[in-house]
Amino acid sequence: MKPPHLFAYFGIELEYMVVDAATLAVRPWADRVLLDAQGRPTSDVDRGRLTWSNELIAHVVELKTTRPEESLEGLAADFAAEAAEVNRRLAPHGACLLPTAMHPFMRPEEAVLWPHEYSEVYATFDRIFDCRGHGWSNLQSVHLNLPFAHDEEFARLHAAIRLILPLLPALAASSPLVEGHFTGWADNRLAYYRNNSRQLPTLCGRVIPEPVFSEADYRQTIYAPIAEELARHDPAGRLEAEFSNSRGAIARFDRSSIEIRVLDLQESPAADLAMVRTIVAWLQELVAEKRLSLAEQQAIEVEPLRRIFDATTEQGGAALIRDPLLLRASGVRAAEISAWDLWRAVIDRLQPTQNASAAEQRALATFYESGSLADRLRAAYDSGEPVMSIYRRLAEGLCPNVPFEAPAVRRPGKAP
Repeated sequence: MKPPHLFAYFGIELEYMVVDAATLAVRPWADRVLLDAQGRPTSDVDRGRLTWSNELIAHVVELKTTRPEESLEGLAADFAAEAAEVNRRLAPHGACLLPTAMHPFMRPEEAVLWPHEYSEVYATFDRIFDCRGHGWSNLQSVHLNLPFAHDEEFARLHAAIRLILPLLPALAASSPLVEGHFTGWADNRLAYYRNNSRQLPTLCGRVIPEPVFSEADYRQTIYAPIAEELARHDPAGRLEAEFSNSRGAIARFDRSSIEIRVLDLQESPAADLAMVRTIVAWLQELVAEKRLSLAEQQAIEVEPLRRIFDATTEQGGAALIRDPLLLRASGVRAAEISAWDLWRAVIDRLQPTQNASAAEQRALATFYESGSLADRLRAAYDSGEPVMSIYRRLAEGLCPNVPFEAPAVRRPGKAP
């Protein structure tokens, strides 16, 4: 395996809910498919290019790349095939996988912690935070891992990721419902996520990472306060600072990568990979300093980015972007633009799926024409389609990599 360097590898993780195939209620049955060769529950099932894994909550199955991948080619189809195999094994139990970032009508008290390997770690989190809250028990995301070789590459990658992180909810929001109701927020998963560790505020910080650009500074500014706070609540030392860091993007110096964590799960792997390609293409442009210098990217503080993040979490693509730095970074000349139209401008310029599969191209075209999945879910509901029908369509479209389409979509912004 080649040494890591910027954009040499990609690590992708997709989290899915296990639900009753008839009622769509959550079922804590991940351990009915996460089995070793002897039929015993296990945390990881190596399937070659992809691996199945458990999560904190027992109704979630994660599909992830087994090793860092040099290319994104074929991953959309491979993830879909693995989801289909999980569904095949769940079928005798009357269950299936459901996409999107939050279950539409689950209540937190229905959550069951994973009871097998690493359960003592999960029990510690539950003791401190009470993991029955939506921010712990009802959130499915996409994690994108990108590598760096040394401090200079880390500085470039971290600066670029911080800059676009607040705009990602406008691209990927898929969680407009909580306990059966549309809340008016595009990304309820992130609304809960940003507060889920409020008992230990150093863990999540302001979601947007602090402007630190070396390993030494990161450890001093971020990891050290987390370790100090954890020590007061976890005298047994089960929780580690590196694994408890919950910012929207976290540095993993143990594997020389940064993990982006704010992306809602989409309706299909093709949609997830289309989003990933779009993000990677923009990050590559920023790292190359084609529109902003590294110094300009590094100078922006947490609070301006956090305000934009809060706006896109609530309003999705309808949020207005006025920050001159972000507008320059996106290639937009206007004084303000909706976040949806900003992403459309980036897509127009970079054409991130031009060499991707037809399913990924169709998924990104659906976002381009009709807005985020959150927009489309609301549009389907407003057209008279019941929530159960909407989510049945989502379950059925997952493995075929079919975009979720809705009639009379309300456009979230004006065209640029």
